[in-house]
Amino acid sequence: MVYNNFDELVSRVKGYPTMKRMAIAAAGEEHTLQAALHARRDKIAKPILVGDIEKIHAILKKLGEEVPEEDIYAAADNKEAAELAVSLVREGKADFLMKGYLDTKVILKAVVNKETGLQKGGLMSHFSMFEVPGYKKILVPVDGGMVAYPTLDQKKAIIENTVDTLRSMGYDCPKVGVLTCVEKVNPKMPETVEAAQLAQMNKDGEIKNCIVEGPISYDCAMDKEIANLKNYESQIAGDVDVLIAPNIHAGNIMGKMLTVTCKARMAGFVVGAKCPIVLTSRGSSADEKFLSIAVSAAATQ
Repeated sequence: MVYNNFDELVSRVKGYPTMKRMAIAAAGEEHTLQAALHARRDKIAKPILVGDIEKIHAILKKLGEEVPEEDIYAAADNKEAAELAVSLVREGKADFLMKGYLDTKVILKAVVNKETGLQKGGLMSHFSMFEVPGYKKILVPVDGGMVAYPTLDQKKAIIENTVDTLRSMGYDCPKVGVLTCVEKVNPKMPETVEAAQLAQMNKDGEIKNCIVEGPISYDCAMDKEIANLKNYESQIAGDVDVLIAPNIHAGNIMGKMLTVTCKARMAGFVVGAKCPIVLTSRGSSADEKFLSIAVSAAATQ
């Protein structure tokens, strides 16, 4: 299966028999609480709020909402809020983690702590989903948020993280394009060499449960007719699920072009830890935060 849009995904998560529990670090921020309460109303996730209690209560009052006192935890500062939220997941009191109004580095420091964090020992990467006007299904471009200049092994890990996440959400065999600016291997362009190596790893069974092609240009990946015009033989052209960016700059620019210029809706979180970590920007809209919660809840099934 695949998701054609976020409405399909949200509807599916609403049908799950139990709500997942979400620990929010530094929860005293209006958009964050709006998104969390939206998820609670839709029976997608139960929010557990960690942070400045007075600020949290003030926003809840403004929104005309209530959260049981047993689901609100006091923290003196953002560092303590991050550590406490992480501990709730470790103790089995929450199923996944969400960043509230604090710096990304603060929550990630708590996550990667070797003694008290949520690392599994492998690479953590950023997972993002986009509902793009003009494309027939949800698109997953990665990694535009975590791994700056991935090596070949890190690109392999990013593909595996992404494919594992999609399969946990119900996908059967995701179609993965390793992006470059050309469709042929050029020894002077190491990105094309690595793309071909990743495709060969897939053919050899080293990268499983997906179809990987590369090097492939964005236009061939997204449009079958263009691929045909370029005589690019492909199983995924025009039907790609995942786009692997060569580095964080390309991934980040691609994501911002899709949202700002193409008006795509997006959701994102960090994968590769012991649970999904909703890591939206402090300036993200309530809708983006809500969708990121819904996608994370889907990935915990």
